[in-house]
Amino acid sequence: MTAVSEPRSAQQSLADRDAAAADFLTRRINYERTPSVPYLSAEFKLDRMRRLMSLLGDPQLGLKAIHIAGTKGKGSTAAMIASVLTAAGYKTGLYTSPHLKQIEERLMIDGQICPPDRFLELAAQVQPAVEQLDHESAGQGTMGPTFFEVTTAMAFLHFAQAKVDAAVLEVGLGGRLDSTNVCNPEVCIITSISFDHVRQLGNTLAAIAAEKAGIIKPGVPVISCVISPEPRETIAHCAAELAAPLFQRGVDFDLSPQLTAHDSPRTCFSYREPATSPTYELRDVELNLLGSHQAANAAAAVAAINRLRDRGWSIGEEAIRRGLAAAHIPARIEQIQSSPAIILDVAHNLASIQALLAVLSERFAPHRRIAIFASSKDKDYTGMLKLVLPAFDVVFLTQYIHNPRAAPTESLLATALEIRRAAANGDRRTVLHATVRPQDALRLARSVAGVDDLICIAGSFFLAAELRSVLQPQH
Repeated sequence: MTAVSEPRSAQQSLADRDAAAADFLTRRINYERTPSVPYLSAEFKLDRMRRLMSLLGDPQLGLKAIHIAGTKGKGSTAAMIASVLTAAGYKTGLYTSPHLKQIEERLMIDGQICPPDRFLELAAQVQPAVEQLDHESAGQGTMGPTFFEVTTAMAFLHFAQAKVDAAVLEVGLGGRLDSTNVCNPEVCIITSISFDHVRQLGNTLAAIAAEKAGIIKPGVPVISCVISPEPRETIAHCAAELAAPLFQRGVDFDLSPQLTAHDSPRTCFSYREPATSPTYELRDVELNLLGSHQAANAAAAVAAINRLRDRGWSIGEEAIRRGLAAAHIPARIEQIQSSPAIILDVAHNLASIQALLAVLSERFAPHRRIAIFASSKDKDYTGMLKLVLPAFDVVFLTQYIHNPRAAPTESLLATALEIRRAAANGDRRTVLHATVRPQDALRLARSVAGVDDLICIAGSFFLAAELRSVLQPQH
């Protein structure tokens, strides 16, 4: 009897712990689910995150981090670097956000998602420290740790306990005040600067760049893929102030896109560092990703890898090639099926919509283009729709249903109709449909699409997440 009852008690204890941990996590304030993020308020500061990490024993300080910020491309660049490091034989943690299907996707080691039971174990480990901070904050009239701060702490703890050789960290929002910005980086990367989160980060590219450049650390190499003069200058100034060696695209490294077959699922480019002696070149690099913007992200990844090599890391050319070719990032111009082609993308600002449309023009020649579009309330959906409407024959407007940040379908429709009314004579008159549920939009789009047509899903990370769960990717 005893031998039977003890395991049951242990199992029940674990179940109770996991349930409590899951409930504890869901009760944290989650700015990914709020229409407004008070980034510049007193509640957004690193002191709380530093205190949380101190209570956990500062596991992040023992990690060799690769820290990545940017308006777009940071998730792809992070995944590429992690893939290369794994290919080179380094045990590599990867922390990204948000997730597409399950929260455990945010914490990966060597391409493997954190198991759900391990995730709940981590939540249970951080819970006492978080509750202590809640108590301290209540006494001071301030807020306790947020959902993102807690999951970031869990990632640091996970990677430290797994004894990873490297931790690749994607910034959540901005950089200067982001929860990940308590790490000790080996190299920092800023992928791009464009307008997004302007209420939080500023309404000029220089202001946004200053927030992203907040990840730069004294003496630590920084990679900048930023091209526009104003934000590029801001980043250079921040790097100079901190004596951080700066490696800029177009000066210290560059890439040359290479032509591939029109229907090829790959992107090819060559990479070059003209200032090195002898000149460093990596020719005919292949990516299992579409678009010249992904080649730019890959160039940032190679530049970062080379700075790690400068610091003694053993990463050969073969590992770079193999890692980049193997990197797969879901919902980044991801072709889910053909006949009709279905493309899924997380594009949610003007720059990413422009990149998406460029790839569709370069790689696809459908009979008709059909879009499924949704957006968050705080995004520039007017600007995005001004790009989307002329590029598609039919547009289904909808709203994702699992996050309250969604812009209402009626608001998107009213905006689209106004854009169409204001269009100059001769512009194509896109057929508009509106439906509240994304699954209904997908069903209707499929019903009107011919085998030679293309369906493109874009406008929000959350729309991509909801529809990817009902689609069957080819991968």
